[in-house]
Amino acid sequence: MMRVTTMFLIMTRTRSGSFYGRARLLAVAALCFCFLPIFASAADLHPPATVEAGQAFSIPVQGSGEATFYLVGPDHIVKRTVKLGGDLEIQSGEVSSAGRYQAILCDSSCTFASFQVNAAQPAHLSFFLHPSRVPVSTPNSIDATAFVFDRYFNLVLTPAVVDFRITPASGAGFSQRVPTHHGVAWMRTSSTAHEGRVQVTAVVGSVEEARVVQQVAAEACRLNVRAVPSGKMIALETDPVRDCSGNALPDGTVVSFTTIDSAGKSTVDTPIKKGIARTEISVHGRAHVSVACGVIEGNEIAVNGRL
Repeated sequence: MMRVTTMFLIMTRTRSGSFYGRARLLAVAALCFCFLPIFASAADLHPPATVEAGQAFSIPVQGSGEATFYLVGPDHIVKRTVKLGGDLEIQSGEVSSAGRYQAILCDSSCTFASFQVNAAQPAHLSFFLHPSRVPVSTPNSIDATAFVFDRYFNLVLTPAVVDFRITPASGAGFSQRVPTHHGVAWMRTSSTAHEGRVQVTAVVGSVEEARVVQQVAAEACRLNVRAVPSGKMIALETDPVRDCSGNALPDGTVVSFTTIDSAGKSTVDTPIKKGIARTEISVHGRAHVSVACGVIEGNEIAVNGRL
């Protein structure tokens, strides 16, 4: 008995205000639990088996006089003097962290009991959406992950359903309902056919968080080039460059014009401006000109230096 009492004296004298003090306090408390069953008294504690985080409750205790009560939680320890023969009140702030708790009551000897604190109802969402930009009409290209927390930021391990609502800039929206596993819900979806801002909202109960992904045009489609006389040079320009869904490729996208004539092969890279790529070339005699954008090749035309 002296051994246990001495350990608890060490616990009470530890500087709980410092990180290392709290760590030592928890370590000593854990060591004491190994010895407590040997010295358990007949006045047992009977807390509820499970409690919701932040829920105040009471534990009836028998006897008379005063005793010292310890409550050891996942991240803190409470110590106070209590009167026997009534209800031992546990305050809501003393059980706000989810996890396993030990209740210890000491007078001439010590008794203890454990109980579980579970997360409360969902109150917060941590929501991640990847990537921030995605080409249109790309299968399984958008990932959404939601972590469900209660008001004390305990991960809610009880199964819940997260409703992922997808709202594109144009066209009808849609949603996917995904059950959580160990507090996490995950969803993958394809980008829609039109460029623009797409909002994805994660909803559980009355809690919601929104994120945005920008859909951009995909690869060029049906790329076409034509020649226009320009003095001693030949001007080349494309039709408006669009993807297969009709979305205009953004300005700055590089288009390559390749010329093969009697002098050999040459390539000019030029960016799209206002939806069209333009350049001027000089050719020696008859030449063939082709156009490409990324991995997409367009048409081929024949020109000559006298055009």
